[in-house]
Parts: sequence; structure tokens; C-alpha cells
Amino acid sequence: MDANANANTSASAKANTSANTDATAPPPPTRKQPPSLDQERSRTPQQPDDAPPRTPPSHPPPPGSRRSDDVSGGSGEGPTLPGRGATRPAPTAERAADGPRDQAERVPEAQTDRLRFLETATQRIARGVDLDETLRELRQAAIPAFADAMLVHLRHPLPTGEGQAAEPLVLRLHSVAQGAEDTATAAPRGTAEPIQLTVTGRFVESLLARQPLFGDAPEAAPAVAELLEPVGSMPTPHSPGRRLIIAPLYGRHHLMGTVALLRGADRLAFTGDDLLVASQLATHAAFGVDETMPYGHEASVADALQLTMLPSSLPETTGVRLASRYLWSAGTTQVGGDWYDAIPLPGNRVALVVGDVMGHSITSAAIMGQLRTTVQTLARLDLPPEEVLYHLDEQAQRLGSEHMATCLYAIYDPISQRLQVADAGHPPPVLLHADGSGEVLQVPSGSPIGVGGVPFETVEMPAPTGATLFLYTDGLVESRTTDVWTGVESLRTRLEAAAARAGSPPLEMLCDAVLTLLEPDARDDDAALIAARFDGFPPSNVAYWFLSPQPQTAGRARQLTRRALHRWGLGSMLDATELMVSEVVTNAVRYASRPIALRLLRTEVLRCEVGDDSPQLPRMRCAQAGDEGGRGLFLVDQLSRRWGATMLSTGKVVWFEQQIPEEYRQKGPDAA
Repeated sequence: MDANANANTSASAKANTSANTDATAPPPPTRKQPPSLDQERSRTPQQPDDAPPRTPPSHPPPPGSRRSDDVSGGSGEGPTLPGRGATRPAPTAERAADGPRDQAERVPEAQTDRLRFLETATQRIARGVDLDETLRELRQAAIPAFADAMLVHLRHPLPTGEGQAAEPLVLRLHSVAQGAEDTATAAPRGTAEPIQLTVTGRFVESLLARQPLFGDAPEAAPAVAELLEPVGSMPTPHSPGRRLIIAPLYGRHHLMGTVALLRGADRLAFTGDDLLVASQLATHAAFGVDETMPYGHEASVADALQLTMLPSSLPETTGVRLASRYLWSAGTTQVGGDWYDAIPLPGNRVALVVGDVMGHSITSAAIMGQLRTTVQTLARLDLPPEEVLYHLDEQAQRLGSEHMATCLYAIYDPISQRLQVADAGHPPPVLLHADGSGEVLQVPSGSPIGVGGVPFETVEMPAPTGATLFLYTDGLVESRTTDVWTGVESLRTRLEAAAARAGSPPLEMLCDAVLTLLEPDARDDDAALIAARFDGFPPSNVAYWFLSPQPQTAGRARQLTRRALHRWGLGSMLDATELMVSEVVTNAVRYASRPIALRLLRTEVLRCEVGDDSPQLPRMRCAQAGDEGGRGLFLVDQLSRRWGATMLSTGKVVWFEQQIPEEYRQKGPDAA
């Protein structure tokens, strides 16, 4: 046998002798040190020979699952932590029977459970895409596995960016969770005085230093009572002590708020290791909140931008009643580019518009605002619907080929009771007749705005008195489970059902009935709706003439005006009206080359319109003492309630209005 073999034999014998000696000798009186992180992950504790078999800790189940063998009432989101259970710890006599070896074995197991819990919890918190969702994931991860109740207070105002945060530190209650996950509730909203407190002194210093505190810490003592006021019914001792942990929500640059974790009287108090767990949970949640702040700021800017670009109110025009609704998407926090509008036109007509810019972002809202402004400008030129869409398409191409939109443009004339409609890739309008029958209007659908090079077509159709026209965006009729054409048909049947129940339902009631067309959680897009009830205009309240542009035309206009006012019983308004008609017609004769249109309309006001083919708009000027002209519009401005001039594609219309005395308005339209 060589030297190496002798050495191995000697070493083996020495190892056996050492093992026999350790088996009989008492354990050394030294204190066992906590294992390192690597040891915690790799070491598997052993059991005494006489102990019953114990199931090794398994990996936590996936988020949202519940194990059927979980008798502790946990949420199933991760391993049960030490101290979790519905009963108090075992009696002291039983615990004293555990030997030093058993206690040592529980240390790495408890540490491993905490690491597994933290891994699962932080992955869950990272799923949040906005502030509320991030804090909700934190709440559901912590309760009931780690705590029985949780309160989140956010700084008010919530700091953003890298600038200096506001002082003093004011915390406002955001949410309260108490009990199981399904009973977690947000803080009450809409109250006149939100629950908030101002934090000062050493407590502020600890929070800014990112230090979690127990409830019995001297620094936290002044604020504990106010922090726990919303959970006064929690079964805790008068002083929560170490059953309360207050951890700061500290982001990358600022303190965002605090999270208070509370255990009930039937559970073990928190330990020093739990303090570190709470700190990790709060830190990951704070980073999640910090990351959502720019997103939330952009969303709030887009919301404000869209709200300012939508009409704050609809115009009140004679011959038509209007109502509108707007629904934000349930599937995204970003705003879309949906819009609607109603634009008064000359001759008591009204333009009805609905459009939808593709996409959901602040850019979509900005493009929507530009297109809506363009439509308003084009409408006031009194262009036909197909011309409005043509020029709108040109404008969209100038904004960029990637910005496309759908749009439907309609003009209602209450005097002729006709409707003109042109469509640019938009869902068709629905007309509810006075007898309760619904009709999907057949309008040729052109290409969306922004495609370019595609002509649009205007369709003219009757607009009977008592009918209601509905213009809407696809978000109202399309969802994850419903295609556009199925949704349009559902809209028609829903309107017919509402009309059958109420006979002649009010316009607002019909709009509310339309809103229930889709389930709130099924909508993926914003939805805009504008409804117009056609009241028409009585022919007896209209006087209309065409006059040749000759020197004697002004006198002829005064004569016709006198006859109409006598027929309507408005003799007291005769002198002022004749004078203003004469001045406006005289100005039209000076520039017109084709017949002049004179129209008088009687509603709550007396409106006079004079149209000619000259594009030059009149302007009021200050006439000098020796000037023979220049005072006509000054007289119109002084005698009328209001006046104006509108440029048309074929010329212009100058109009003025006078208030009809109350006693004549009460006699009805046929009073004479």
C-alpha cells in the first residue's frame, strides 16, 4: 500500500471517530447565527427522528388562485407567513418542549417563507398600470397573508417630477382594506372634507429617511390615532403597539405617502423581520406609483383637452331640439378622439356633426380639436356637406397621413323640412319616425378623412316633423362581443322599444335609453351621441321674396315687409323694421349682380335676412358730418337686438333680429 492510500485510510478513521464523538456530546453553549441569504435558499432543515413527517414548503400558487387545503383562511397568493392564523400561539408549556435544534430549524424556514412571499407580492404589485391599480395589487397581496387591515395615505398634492414637493407634509386617505380581499374598499369619495392629516416633527424625519416604524415607536405616537381612525372597528388593543407597521411610500425622488399595516388581536404581533417585509412591499408599491405618475399626468391632460374641445352646450335653434351624450371608454384610461357638434346656419338651419379620430392618446384629442375647428369654419361658409368633407380631408392630410378619422355631416332645414347628409366612413344615422318606427338611413359611405383622393356624396331626404335623428360614433354600437352592423340594428330596435313604451318619448329619455345599449365593461372605445328632434317651421311664419337689384327695390322691400307684419299682427314693430330693411336692401342693391333674396321669419323673435351674390361683407364705420352714406349699419346696430353677416359659397347673407313683444308672442303663430 502506498503513502496516498495510508493517508486516505487515516483520514477516514479520523472522520468516523469525530462523528461518534459528536453524537454523544452535548451541543456547544455558543449562540447560533442566522444563516446567510444563500444558505436560506439552499438549506433544507431537518426534523427530529420522533417528529411526525412534515410537508416541505412548496412554491406559492399563482396569483389569484386559492388552495383547497388552505385552512388558515389565506388568500392563496403566497405562503403563509409566521404569525398568520385564526388562533393565538401555542401555550408556553408546549413551546418550551421544543428543543434548541427545533427552534434553529424554524429560522431558515421562516426566512424562506418570507422571501417567497416577497417574490410573489412584488411580482403582483408590478402588474399595476396606474396608481389605483398598483395600490389595489398591494392591498390584495398583503391581506390576509401579512396583515388584517391596511390604510393607504397619499401626499396631497401628490408630487411629480424632480421638483421640490409641497410643504408641510399633508397626507390624505386614499383607501382602506379590512378583512378578506373581496371586502377591500376604497376611501369614501365626494365628501366635502376628505380625511387628511398634517404630519410634523420626528415622524416626518423618519418617513423622509425611508424608515418603517412600529406603532409603539415614539416618533409615530402623535399620528397613530389619526391614521387608524377609519378602522376604529378593528379588534385591536387600545394601543396597537407592534401589531401596527407604518411604512413610507418613497419613490425615486419624493415621499408619495404611507401604508399602515395592522394585525388583529387574534394574531401574533409583527417582528423585526416583518418590519423589513413591510418596507419592501411599500418600496415596490412606491416605485410603481412613481412610474404611473407621468402616464396619469398625460391622461389628465388629455381629459382636460378633450373636455375643453367638446361643446359645453348645444345651441337653441328654432325648428329643432337637440340633446347629446358622451361616454368614456371602460377598457382604457386614455381618451379618444370622438366629438360631436351642432352649428347654426343662415335661414334657421343647423349643421349636425359627429366624428371619431382613430386612436387613444393626447395626440388623438389634439387632432380632434383641429378637425372640429375646421368643420366649424367650413360650416359657416354654408358649403354643401360633400364640400365640407372634401376640405376636411385636405386638412387632415396636411396634419399627416397617419391621422385618419371618420365623420358624418348633416344639414337640417326646418323651413323646407329637408335633410342633407354626407358620410366619410362613419356608421349610418338612425331616424326614429313620429309613429315609433326606426330606420337606418342609407347614406353612401365614403373613405375616412385623411385617405385623400376619394369623392364624397350628399344625399337629400325628407325630414318629417316629429322625427328624431341620431348621430353617434362606433363606440356606442361596437364592442368586443358585438360588430358594428349588429350594434346599429340593436340601436334601432332599442329606440323602437323606447318609443313603444312611452308613445312620444322626450328627447332626453331616448338618449338615456341609448346609453344602456352596451354593457359598461364591454366598451373598448369612447362613445359620442347627438340627437335632433325635428319640430319644423310653420309655413305661415315665413315670408320669402326675390327682388331684382334696381334702384326702386328698396321701396318694394318696404312695401312687402309692411304687408307681412300686418298679417302677423306686429304693426307696432313696423317703423323700425321698414327702416332697417330699407338700409340693408339698399346696400345689397349697390353690390349685387343677381336677384336679391329677402326673407322674414317669425318665431320668438322677428328675423330678417337679405342675401346677395357679392362676397364683400359690410362693415360698420364712423361717418363724418359731411358724408352722405355710412350710417345704415349704425342704424341697424342701434335698432336691432343683434345683427350679423355670414359669407356663403355663393355670396353673403346680412341679417338682424328684433324682440317681439310678449303680448304678440302669446297669441300664437297665426295671430294677425
